[in-house]
Formats: sequence, structure tokens, C-alpha cells
Amino acid sequence: MLKEITKDMTIGDILDEERETVPFFLEMGMHCLGCPSSRGETVEQACMVHGVDADVLVAKINEFLKNK
Repeated sequence: MLKEITKDMTIGDILDEERETVPFFLEMGMHCLGCPSSRGETVEQACMVHGVDADVLVAKINEFLKNK
């Protein structure tokens, strides 16, 4: 169980540990969570591709994880 994520973690590692974070990635427009290339991207890389502020996404996910 993850307690906190960072923007240099890969999407795959996060999803493998915390499946409940999927909606956060879908909300940012990342609908290809099952494809191998997206799983290997870091949070920061995925956010750049999708035009999302990585710091905001990390803060949202960490808030969720803290309150689980």
C-alpha cells in the first residue's frame, strides 16, 4: 500500500500498488492506462503529454492516499 507518490514514479507502479487511483488518471484525460507505453511513463511525463500540472495531480492523489 502506497502512502505517498512522487512525480518521478511510473504510472504502472502506482496502479499496481493502488488501483483506486485510476479515476485520478482518467480525470486528467489518460484513458490508455492499460497500454504498455503509458504504464512506463512517469507521472510527470504523462502530465506533460496531457497538459496537466504534475504537482496538482500528485497533491490530489497524495491527499486521497492520506485519507484512505
